[in-house]
Amino acid sequence: MSLVTPPPHRPNAIVMVTGGILTALVAIVFARLAYGVILPPMREDLALSYRQAGNLGTVTALGYLLFVLVGGVAAGRWGARRAVALGLFILTLAFGGLALASDYRLIIALMGLLGLGTAFCFAPMVSLLATWYPDKRGLVIGCMSAGVGAGLFATGLLVPWLSAAFGEHGWRLAWGLFGATAALTVVLVLVAVRDPQPVAVDDPQRPAPADKWRIYRHPRVITMATVYGVIGMVYIIQSIFMVSYVVEAGHGDDVAGWLLAMSGLLSVASGPLWGSLSDIWGRGNALALAIAVVSVAMGLPLLSQSLLIFFLHFLLMGCAMNGAFTMIQAASTDQVAPRFIPIAFSYVTVFFAGGQFLGPAIAGWLIEFSGGFHLAVGFTCAALLVALLLALRIRAFPRTPAVA
Repeated sequence: MSLVTPPPHRPNAIVMVTGGILTALVAIVFARLAYGVILPPMREDLALSYRQAGNLGTVTALGYLLFVLVGGVAAGRWGARRAVALGLFILTLAFGGLALASDYRLIIALMGLLGLGTAFCFAPMVSLLATWYPDKRGLVIGCMSAGVGAGLFATGLLVPWLSAAFGEHGWRLAWGLFGATAALTVVLVLVAVRDPQPVAVDDPQRPAPADKWRIYRHPRVITMATVYGVIGMVYIIQSIFMVSYVVEAGHGDDVAGWLLAMSGLLSVASGPLWGSLSDIWGRGNALALAIAVVSVAMGLPLLSQSLLIFFLHFLLMGCAMNGAFTMIQAASTDQVAPRFIPIAFSYVTVFFAGGQFLGPAIAGWLIEFSGGFHLAVGFTCAALLVALLLALRIRAFPRTPAVA
């Protein structure tokens, strides 16, 4: 996420996007979303309450929130490639620790490291792709998000299988495999990912300190940041607690795993498709449609807890959620000139991290308070309504950058 200008000779897009896909797989799926799949056997083995489980997710989000801007600064000083590699190395250590830990306090610290590692690798990688390929921003970010879908598919099948094959400690093997994958991704990033040429300190293209405040205060950027925060909050709540909702409704761990795997498989294609659609149709139009579909998906379990309803929920989430992520990420980088992309994306990511920090704690408290999942799901629907209204405003935004 260094302050850079893309030279005429770009690196091979397949190599760069592959690095992005694996980074998203490790930083988003393994470090954040897979916790929802690992939670049922982990919670049972460690005798955790839902509030304690929610607090663990909150600690990860807090680590992300506290260090996301630090990760951006590190990328600016060292280059995005080194920042991403450092973040992935931290995640490798955290996964290895979680595979062995049993003490709740130690697990809290390790979950915090997951947030720290994600802060150093995810946003810098998104910014790097957006800077290298501005004309295909939606597509390349959508392809990166395919790593999230592939990871959800693999995790939804892997974790239940490990639990069935290795008993109550199968979840520990899952964390260990995540760590091995993260270590391999560190090597790939160091070998294959390239930074653009840094902007010299005295170059007029280099943003001045005052430019940052123009970005931070601009209504269009704030709107993007708010939508990104809501989507992040809803996504983490759904990822952590919806699998448990399926299990509590009596459908079993295996069924929940298959539903998540189906959703992940669908989202492999949905990110690139929504991204390409937004490149043609416009970010606001495509974003509003995707959020509307996600809102319907989240509202369905309020009607019934039948297997059909949960199937439709995961089906629609797989079709649209990755698309919503792809488009708000691409739209955020559209609001500023290319030299401001690292600043703008770091800023909106703070809102995303804030949503992911608040989401698990709020949902965990609502579940404990109400004795069920209805209130937490209803809360996500209300938040999505706000995001949908803001997305309708984004449709009217001009295509020219807000801060040039």
